[in-house]
Amino acid sequence: MAFRKKAAHILAHKPDILVIPECEHPDKLKFNDDLPRPTDLLWFGDNKNKGLGIFSYSDLRFKRMRNHNPELKMIIPIAVTGNKHTFNLFAVWANNPTDPDGQYVEQVWKAIDQYKRQISKQNTVLIGDFNSNTIWDRKYRVGNHSHVVDRLKKKGIVSSYHLYHNQIQGSEEHPTYYLYRHKDKPYHLDYCFVSADLAEKIKSLEIGEYDLWAQYSDHVPVMVTFNDE
Repeated sequence: MAFRKKAAHILAHKPDILVIPECEHPDKLKFNDDLPRPTDLLWFGDNKNKGLGIFSYSDLRFKRMRNHNPELKMIIPIAVTGNKHTFNLFAVWANNPTDPDGQYVEQVWKAIDQYKRQISKQNTVLIGDFNSNTIWDRKYRVGNHSHVVDRLKKKGIVSSYHLYHNQIQGSEEHPTYYLYRHKDKPYHLDYCFVSADLAEKIKSLEIGEYDLWAQYSDHVPVMVTFNDE
C-alpha cells in the first residue's frame, strides 16, 4: 500500500515496467515533483486504497486484452507493445477472497485455463504476488503451487528467479515477503515466470534486501533485467 511513499526508492532502479500489488488508485497517487511520471498505466481493483497497478516508465504501452475475465479479479492479461518489444504480460496479485475454489494460487491455476492461447511458449511474462509457495501445497487439491509450476513448465515457462539463482521451488534462499515485517518470518511469494525465449535474455535478477525495504513494506521487490536485443 501507499506506493507514493515508496516510489522514489523503486524508481531509483530506473525500471521500464512496474507491477505493484496493493497499490492505491491513480487518483490518490501524489508524487514529488522531482520524480518521473509514468508514460502509461493501468489500475484494477474495487478498493481505491488497495488495487493492482501496472506502470510504464519507457516507450512500452499497455492494452488490456479483450478476453479479460473479471472474475479472476487480480490477474490481468495485458498486451505490451513498444518500439522494439511486444509481449503478453499477466500482472498478478493472487487474492480473491470471494472464490470458493481458493483465493490465492488457485486463481493463477484458473488463469492458465482462461488464457491458454495467450500464455504461449514465446513472449510471455507472468509477474507479481502469487501468495503461494510449494511448502503450502495441499496434496489432494488441484491447482496448488506445484501444479501451477509444472503446468507452466510444460508450456516452456519457468520462474526467472529459480532459473537464474539455480533454486528449487520451496527451498528458496532469498525471501520476498516477511510476515508482519519480522526478519525471522521469511517466505518467497513473488515470482516472475517467463517463456523460454525471454529466459535466454535474463541479464540479472535481484531480490531486495530486508534491511533496506522493511521500513517501506512487508514485501521486497523482485527486479529482473533482460538483455535489450
